[in-house]
Amino acid sequence: MVLSRRGASARAPRTQFEVEPESTIIVGDCVAEMSKLQAKSVDLVFADPPYNLQLKGALKRPDESQVDAVDDDWDKFSSFAAYDDFTRAWLLAARRIMKPSATIWVIGSYHNIFRVGAIMQDLGFWLLNDIVWRKTNPMPNFRGRRFTNAHETMIWAARDENAKGYTFNYETLKASNEDVQARSDWLIPLCTGDERLKGDDGKKVHPTQKPEGLLARVLLSSSKPGDLVIDPFNGTGTTGAVAKRLRRNYIGFERERVYADAARARIDAIEPLPEDTLKPFVTAREAPRVAFSELIERGMISPGARLVDSKKRHGALVRADGAIMLGDKVGSIHRIGAVAQGSEACNGWTFWHVETSQGLRLIDDLRAEVRSAMAAG
Repeated sequence: MVLSRRGASARAPRTQFEVEPESTIIVGDCVAEMSKLQAKSVDLVFADPPYNLQLKGALKRPDESQVDAVDDDWDKFSSFAAYDDFTRAWLLAARRIMKPSATIWVIGSYHNIFRVGAIMQDLGFWLLNDIVWRKTNPMPNFRGRRFTNAHETMIWAARDENAKGYTFNYETLKASNEDVQARSDWLIPLCTGDERLKGDDGKKVHPTQKPEGLLARVLLSSSKPGDLVIDPFNGTGTTGAVAKRLRRNYIGFERERVYADAARARIDAIEPLPEDTLKPFVTAREAPRVAFSELIERGMISPGARLVDSKKRHGALVRADGAIMLGDKVGSIHRIGAVAQGSEACNGWTFWHVETSQGLRLIDDLRAEVRSAMAAG
């Protein structure tokens, strides 16, 4: 399977940010409304469906105060079969509008996520990861008869087994994680404080509002600026708020008008981040190839110039043909760098410096200037 390990290939057209991201919330049943969208038009789906918690009676704390649990009608189903039918319907509707390279995230708890995952596989989705969202501040188990439910599970899947080119911003995630691969367990607190939407009565607008930090990690890992992101279960618009901030386009579907109204006000107040903070992350492997000879052809290094290492222990002569010479040894910047160190291999770009009137300058910096000129041209 071929995948993009960053927001956009260096060979792809540059992302343009001239148009502000668009956000739309459609009030209605997500299955019916998604059927109106063009097939294969969506880049990313994030779905936070009803969990079908099957609560029986009120849930109380040890002091007899009632827990504000999820007991809304939208989370109630007559049977597991009815929930499965509902799940198949919205997954099929979402799959139809996903591009071949699109991916989908579905979040759930132990009540529903295993049923959802099995149905996704039955429908042809190709599971890429399950992500464990570990909550730093989970709700205690007040009855003391089970473990504290301190996590939820997210399934990340491609449209099908043969999906190619799906977005996974591997290098960006690694760079933001102290150059360590991002893991599949995410420690993020529940939505609290000013982020939690509340009504005039001071109560929560929605019982299961997800934290923006969770959605930011989802969108930053698997989408690009300008992508179209949809959420079939919009709720209070966390996905939409984060999508707008990260300059993604967004469509949310919501049956409850009170949630939709709160989400619109929330998203309207969001200011997109500056363009420079969202530019594609280009790795050295994906950047345009630049030969050392191009630095000579562009007059950035002259034949006869001397290349040295950072401590000036080794010096090599630059030849007119783009090779360099150390003693009687002639070869590429990489081969001669290895010879100088007595090693089998060397990255000449990060080993050799050129002497200038302002001091030593890494030749890799000169290569970066050439690449910038190539991108601008």
